[in-house]
Amino acid sequence: MSVSTIITAAGRNSRMRKDQISRNIKLTNKLILPFKNKTVIETTIDNALSANSDECIVVLGHYSSEIKEAIYDNYKHDVKFVENNPVDVGLSTSLYNGLSNITSDFALCITADQPTVSSETFNKMIEISQNSDNPYKTIAILRRRKTGLLDTAEGLGMPFVAPRKNLMNYLENEDDNLNPILRKIFDDGYTFYGIKEKNEKELLNINHYEDYLKLLD
Repeated sequence: MSVSTIITAAGRNSRMRKDQISRNIKLTNKLILPFKNKTVIETTIDNALSANSDECIVVLGHYSSEIKEAIYDNYKHDVKFVENNPVDVGLSTSLYNGLSNITSDFALCITADQPTVSSETFNKMIEISQNSDNPYKTIAILRRRKTGLLDTAEGLGMPFVAPRKNLMNYLENEDDNLNPILRKIFDDGYTFYGIKEKNEKELLNINHYEDYLKLLD
């Protein structure tokens, strides 16, 4: 069963901009801040490209020209770039637009501000998904509380592996954050399996400048 990777990189960057203004720091999109000799988004893409998936799609929206200018030449042969139109949409719409541009049966869904999630962790999600009793009714997801079979989808988000067509059915005509949609999928009887992180930093998204500093340590 084929797997494609979708990386959402279309957000407003509002919390980071607010923090940068309050700290008197140059306004820079969080995804192109330096990280491990590259940028945040490049590190995320590199980890995704090292995982066992067949292709990688990056979904852009807000600040797309700034992000593309920083990374396009390095990844134009390895990544397909998709742009939201209109740009002012929720995460669920960004993910739907990415899923609309792949043909694989399954999707590894990542946000671009997760540069510390390793390819090993992505591969664990893919392995659990593919080896489950019913891959088309299973979500393998980075845990937030418990690991293994989960009894709730509360607090969950990306990254996860899910069946593409089924996920698209839930995302279509939605314009929201992902957690309410994941809770609905869970309530409809899907099996959610929580994958244990390789280290604590894998559980941290870069929303605020303080998050970024923590990941640099």
